[in-house]
Amino acid sequence: MTTLAVVSAGLGRPSSTRLLADRLAAATAEALRGDTAVETIELRDHAHAMVDATLTGFPSGAFRAAVETVTGADGLIAVTPVFNASYTGLFKTFFDVLDRDALEGKPVLLGATGGTARHSLAIDYAMRPLFAYLRTSVVPTAVYAASEDWGSADTALPDRVARAGAELAALMEARPAPAKDDPYENPVPFEELLSTSSR
Repeated sequence: MTTLAVVSAGLGRPSSTRLLADRLAAATAEALRGDTAVETIELRDHAHAMVDATLTGFPSGAFRAAVETVTGADGLIAVTPVFNASYTGLFKTFFDVLDRDALEGKPVLLGATGGTARHSLAIDYAMRPLFAYLRTSVVPTAVYAASEDWGSADTALPDRVARAGAELAALMEARPAPAKDDPYENPVPFEELLSTSSR
């Protein structure tokens, strides 16, 4: 079964960020045309745990499970509201907590929401560099939804969502399954363990 992780950094309930994330996930799952397990992570539910993980250096509890969901998924959708012309601190904190290599090569679709279309470039000058640093494979089409995109029959939002979902699905299908390392394949000899522990 294909697994798709969705990270939503929306702060409110209901949230236009979550709404966009759900639409992108539905479009991707439809394009995959197979059994797809979609797991959505609402970052607002893990805000305190993310701060704790930043201070201690490792996630714990339910937040650790959320991190493992994202790092173990076959593909990732990451959506944030745009505040002050960039992604939110909540969004950045989540990706700061991850190991630098945890998302290497992972197919990623980026999305953002905001009150005005003037902030749409935040995806290209803020989000793409972050995911390039994490060495992910970001699909060409990103989706920005301004307030006027919701509820209007003239909006191109559905077309952009469908195109982006299809691109992510194609990238996920083309990516080879990661090799699973067996920690017991090359065990340390017992004598070596004894000599190390006696030092």
